[in-house]
Amino acid sequence: MTSPKQREKGDFGDKGPPGVSGKEGERGPQGHPGLKGQKGQVGPPGNSCKVHYSAFSVARRKSLHSTEYFQTVIFDTEFVNLYEHFNMFSGAFVCYVPGIYFFNLNVHTWNLKETYLHIMKNDQETAILYAQPSDRSIMQSQSLMLELKEKDEVWVRMFKRERENALYNDETDVYIIFNGYLIRPADE
Repeated sequence: MTSPKQREKGDFGDKGPPGVSGKEGERGPQGHPGLKGQKGQVGPPGNSCKVHYSAFSVARRKSLHSTEYFQTVIFDTEFVNLYEHFNMFSGAFVCYVPGIYFFNLNVHTWNLKETYLHIMKNDQETAILYAQPSDRSIMQSQSLMLELKEKDEVWVRMFKRERENALYNDETDVYIIFNGYLIRPADE
């Protein structure tokens, strides 16, 4: 008989069930930074955070008779003048946001007097508002769209020919109105 110490070693048995988890240890020190990764793909284009607005609506409450061959129409009432782009002293809209603009001019003719106006872009006539002398006064309107660059100016002037040229307004109502607004900025 052999003693238990001298017996041959047996085979390993099956793996037993897992034991109870121990306590969580302390966090170790941060490792060294890894190698730089590859450059990613270009993302889709984003939308500009810049919002573009420009609009004005001004009026003249006093009648006007032309005294010179060309005479700038000066407006005395602001309904809307975003960012002061319409200069009330010079009578001109100054473009600070390039793009496509819509303009509208409304006037009231004077009995038996001619009404002859130019809507100007810088020093060029772009549209005419005209009414022949008549024994009754009427409302007249002219509208147009213009593509403007920065610092372009849009304004209204009277054009005096052989006849007296005039715009009518009374003390209480407003008949002479000039409007403009940005439809689409150039950088869209």
